[in-house]
Amino acid sequence: MNKTFLETIKAVDGEIFHLSYHQKRYESVMNSLGVLSCENLHDYLTPPKDGTYRCRLIYTKDDIKVSYHPYYKRNIKKLKLLHDDEIEYSKKYADRTKLDELFLQREDADDILIIKNNLICDTTIANIAFYDGNRWITPKQPLLKGTTRARLLENEEIFEEDIKVKDLQNYTKVALLNAMIDFDIIRAENIKATFC
Repeated sequence: MNKTFLETIKAVDGEIFHLSYHQKRYESVMNSLGVLSCENLHDYLTPPKDGTYRCRLIYTKDDIKVSYHPYYKRNIKKLKLLHDDEIEYSKKYADRTKLDELFLQREDADDILIIKNNLICDTTIANIAFYDGNRWITPKQPLLKGTTRARLLENEEIFEEDIKVKDLQNYTKVALLNAMIDFDIIRAENIKATFC
């Protein structure tokens, strides 16, 4: 079983974003490993003072390593629907081998949208939300409960529902959400052109 985990935290000009949500997820993972006394992640972070960076924390039960990487946003406009009922990524594991293998099947799309047990889940890098004309809806059963997703649910900016492939036609907009892009609307018209 994989025992190495990951947090990706956004920093802009030295300012760290939404650290409390990363801290909460880190503590949840550590608690699941039997560790009740957790480190304060803030003590490990000294991001560069200029530019936008991914603060990449790789951690185990006993160690935390941090590296900083300049962030360049990927342009995602088209998603390939891909079924995989076996994938498991309930914790943010450092080993992304299965996600990387699925990503290689994207063909001419920019990323994939994973369907597990006939329900829409996530892309390889983000949770997803759909606009129904009234509210933004995110899958009730994502692969990973992301920190941005948690914050937006808590603030009642998005809402959970099970979403099937056939339901996609009921939505008018698509957004991706993760720590680096926050809430990024990728398609606000012709939603069918988003999926292949």
